Amino acid sequence: MGSQEVTNWQGKNVTVAGLGVSGIPAAKVLHGLGAVVTVVNDGDDDRARAQAAELEALGVTVRLGDGATLPEGTELIVTAPGWQPDKPLFAAAAAAGVPVWGDVELAWRLREQDGRKAAPWLAVTGTNGKTTTVQMLASILKAAGLRTAAVGNIGVSLLDAVLGEEQYDVLAVELSSYQLHWAPSLRAHSAVVLNLAPDHLDWHGSMEAYAADKGRIYEGNRVACVYNVADKATEDLVRTADVEEGCRAVGFTLGAPGPSQLGVVDGILVDRAFVENRQKNAQELAEVSDVRPPAPHNIANALAAAALARAYGVPARAVRDGLRDFTPDAHRIAHVADVGRVAYVDDSKATNTHAAEASLAAYESIVWIAGGLAKGATFDELVAKSAKRLRGVVLIGADRALIREALARHAPEVPVVDLDRTDTGAMLAAVREAERLAEPGDTVLLAPACASMDMFANYNKRGDAFAEAVRELGA
Repeated sequence: MGSQEVTNWQGKNVTVAGLGVSGIPAAKVLHGLGAVVTVVNDGDDDRARAQAAELEALGVTVRLGDGATLPEGTELIVTAPGWQPDKPLFAAAAAAGVPVWGDVELAWRLREQDGRKAAPWLAVTGTNGKTTTVQMLASILKAAGLRTAAVGNIGVSLLDAVLGEEQYDVLAVELSSYQLHWAPSLRAHSAVVLNLAPDHLDWHGSMEAYAADKGRIYEGNRVACVYNVADKATEDLVRTADVEEGCRAVGFTLGAPGPSQLGVVDGILVDRAFVENRQKNAQELAEVSDVRPPAPHNIANALAAAALARAYGVPARAVRDGLRDFTPDAHRIAHVADVGRVAYVDDSKATNTHAAEASLAAYESIVWIAGGLAKGATFDELVAKSAKRLRGVVLIGADRALIREALARHAPEVPVVDLDRTDTGAMLAAVREAERLAEPGDTVLLAPACASMDMFANYNKRGDAFAEAVRELGA
């Protein structure tokens, strides 16, 4: 079952590892195909019991509180992407010669089930910018009149996309490093790695393993492997990928593009990759002002999306129209308000240093609100690169001392307010301190460089608290 396509699932013994957003749909799909499904799950709480009851009513076996033991007779494991590769269940599977697929691998294998015509995948990964790029790409594809959807790690099930009633021409697919780790036979039409920075190293074990899993997205690409000219590691992954004959390496850059690149010239996004005589010719695609917000890292996202769309044959006008139609999600460099000639910007989604660095690079003079759960990150490089832009800093959250110490080393002249509180009023206090530090023309930027769960349920709630605090300032 490892490399062979499975056409008859009747009676196959399949173990699904993990309940949740990928496990439950996988269990239902496999059961519907006639497989004998057992779900194993580490947790045994009220929510898990309710989910188990729903599946058991269909005839699926569920074992709660035991995610380590391989059920007898298992022929295949389908795992939730978050399950770490070093779990005992997978060691037992390896010893027994049982293959392990993720939900993405399952969707890829099932895309032609029952004689369906499979839509090609345009795939996006990277440490930051994945969701925005996939949404931009879907908007561009729709502007070209194509039936498409943004799916995958973005929260829309790939299984639903490939097995649902709606037929798509092409899919814009966001893939995490976890999902790519468990998707060995995925072969995209074209793909991009937007950027690479240390993240999820506790899961992958090393930066090399993390990069290798990201690089899987290029394996078997048919038309284009898109890479970031400013991030050599992404180009290195293209060089080592085993692609189909004729697949091209296509770069994107915020500078003027060379041949086989997309880039920016005099405020215009231009294509020198998918044009006749790319040595001499370039195609205008859109204006920088068509990208919202026109922050440097977001322009890079737009170029990556445009490259994938152009690889699929989308006309230039659709790139412009799709970017104009695109509305960013909340909490991604979202302008909340201007109060007293100071701009207040919510980038609560900047949950790691790489994302925060991109956010800080978008403004000239900043009062930075930062802090939260560091997830093992260090902040020296971020602070050193951003120091000249900082008017002041307000620190919140459990690991704020790590940022404070980096500021002392690399930006000792920048005033710092250290808020030692985690109650619900802490964000209002942070915004008021930021207002006190800011001068006309400055930007107060929430770009925490940390996860939110020490103080908030998620980054959305943190951003909402910031926006509410800003509204109180202006009231």
